[in-house]
Amino acid sequence: MAFDHMVGVVNRLMHRYETVGGVVRGLESIGCLTKAQTFLLLLRIYWRGGMYHMVFEAFEQMGCYGFSPNTFARNVIMDVLFKIGRVDVAIKVLKETQLPNFLTFNIALCNLCKLNDLVRVREVFTMMLGMGYYPNVETFEMVLNCFCKLNKLVEAYQVLGRMIALGIPISVNVWSILIDGICRLRRIDIACSLLEKMVKTGSSPNVVTYTTLIKGFMESKMVEDAFHVLNLMKSEGYAPDLVLCNVLIDCLSKVGRYDDALDVFVSLQTQNMAPDSYTFCSLLSTVCLSKRFSLLPKLVHGLVIETDLVVCNALLRYFCNAGFPHRSVELYNDMLDRGFTPDKYSFVGLLSGLCGARRIDEAVNVYHGIIMNFPGQDAHIHTVITNGLIKAGKFYRAIRVFRKAVVEKYPLDAVSYTVAICGLVKSGRTGDASTLYNQMKEASISPIAHTYNVMLYVFHRERDLKMVIQLLQEMIDARIELSCNNYFRLCNFLCRSHNSDSAVNLLIKMRDLGLIPAKAMRVPLSEEHVQGLKVDNESYLLLKDYLENDLFVGTSGSEDLSDVAASVG
Repeated sequence: MAFDHMVGVVNRLMHRYETVGGVVRGLESIGCLTKAQTFLLLLRIYWRGGMYHMVFEAFEQMGCYGFSPNTFARNVIMDVLFKIGRVDVAIKVLKETQLPNFLTFNIALCNLCKLNDLVRVREVFTMMLGMGYYPNVETFEMVLNCFCKLNKLVEAYQVLGRMIALGIPISVNVWSILIDGICRLRRIDIACSLLEKMVKTGSSPNVVTYTTLIKGFMESKMVEDAFHVLNLMKSEGYAPDLVLCNVLIDCLSKVGRYDDALDVFVSLQTQNMAPDSYTFCSLLSTVCLSKRFSLLPKLVHGLVIETDLVVCNALLRYFCNAGFPHRSVELYNDMLDRGFTPDKYSFVGLLSGLCGARRIDEAVNVYHGIIMNFPGQDAHIHTVITNGLIKAGKFYRAIRVFRKAVVEKYPLDAVSYTVAICGLVKSGRTGDASTLYNQMKEASISPIAHTYNVMLYVFHRERDLKMVIQLLQEMIDARIELSCNNYFRLCNFLCRSHNSDSAVNLLIKMRDLGLIPAKAMRVPLSEEHVQGLKVDNESYLLLKDYLENDLFVGTSGSEDLSDVAASVG
């Protein structure tokens, strides 16, 4: 508290004297002797107050007055360098610190774990142990959690082994972190076994442990098992906390259990739990996914939520999805007026809103401004503007924007290319779609399921049997499932094609690998739909048994294209 008070005092001094040197001279003018401790105190206050540019100035002035920065001063500088993104320089300061202490390594590890920089986490962790400093329980848990979050279970168990060797007891937190790591790999069976071992060793699972397991079951689409764990937790005397309720709302909505998700939200009031910003964002996501936009005003009536950037970004998305893009643009402007610094999600909401409001010229200009003023944007921003223009019916402009992104070598991913390919297909330029698909592969970008299915639609339209066969083989190699509509289209196409034995055999192989949708496999085929098809008996039976009589004639490509659009929004 004392340092928090001093932050305000020093902040006022900075307004008066403007520089660190000015503050020091001001202190000297009232009889204060300038010592090394003066600068160390200022460093600590600036550091605590987040006045990072002043930290660097104080460090520099310290040297100008003839004082050599000690380990504490170097620790502060290193931490600030991490926080402003100068990781290489921070590591350099660490390595050049002659007398590092426990805090030196702890500060470095804490920042590197937040950055998910596994290579440097290993490096610093090894340096720490090599110099005889042993992490405390909290540091071990932090490093263990970092490895588990990024699916590096081998490294995680090496850290665990080190803990055991040092005699550090395995806490409930450690068990929970390990279970979370296993759940992230979708190995729920192993996670359950780990829970059993935890209980056998005398550790009692807590709400965090159960939350981790429930989330793992939910994300593996094992909803009833998740509810079983929830009931087990309650029977052990634990009541769900707000974090667990937030996880339930989020996960239930993602598996389509919208009513259950909304029930959890409504039940918060009876449990005397006040929703937080994460609850509100999860609720917005549920409303958007279920398209029950009219429910939101009733659900949030009287709800008081602290507005932060995450909440604003969620509202931007809601307004776009609910059909009020102009509200999204208004909210973005209000965010700027309130002093929020927009991030990439804010930009996505703004661009989607402008395109949805048919303010096309403004959307394109804003996009170019974002790229110019906020370099380093990822692929999603390029995907969103391309998709927004396509949704607005501006196909040619969308492709121009996308092609410029390719020429400028902006980061683009498989979704970016797939959306652009969809735009070309929708505008009737299937030949250009094929060309762009080839360029995508030349750029070493692996197609996703939507890409394959859209291109199958293209080659089916062009009656290009050779490319159909090639794509089917690639899908088999990549274990990509054929869309239901494409399955019907292809079988209709093959029934009318000569020399289609290879393609039919590939469909048989896809069937055996489980790459053909179950609903397509359940519908019988009458014999007239395979008449004239010259294939062997197994191929004939496949088509006879598993083609749908009504759906493969005259189906459009809307399902495939809308799927891609949904993946972007």
